[in-house]
Amino acid sequence: MASGSGDEEGDTDGVAWRLIEPASELSKKRCRLLYSPLGHDADVCLFYVKGEFFAMDARCAHSGGPLCEGDIEEADGVLQVFCPWHDYNFDLRTGKSGTSLKQQVYEVKLEDGNVYVKHAGRLSLKPFLKT
Repeated sequence: MASGSGDEEGDTDGVAWRLIEPASELSKKRCRLLYSPLGHDADVCLFYVKGEFFAMDARCAHSGGPLCEGDIEEADGVLQVFCPWHDYNFDLRTGKSGTSLKQQVYEVKLEDGNVYVKHAGRLSLKPFLKT
């Protein structure tokens, strides 16, 4: 399994479980932006709501608004994030919206006290340096 050095357990299609950080640290904030070296559009929001972690693309499918800055509300048992730019809502579990839009969501797992996100690229709590 993945070690604490940022290694990951991969699949042949490039999607792998990416070690993020211990859950004890990540649970201190409602949302963390996870940077991708693939660029701005590949960044991920890692939400911590009601004792659970959720991950989805960080930019709203409508016009690229920063979902980590959005409000999170529960309606009829569904946790949703609302884009701060135009108020589009997305289900944290499925990525579905009240519109025809849909956000890409990613699996999250807890293992040995650490949080992992299943994603095609490396993810980091700090921006990657441009080369």
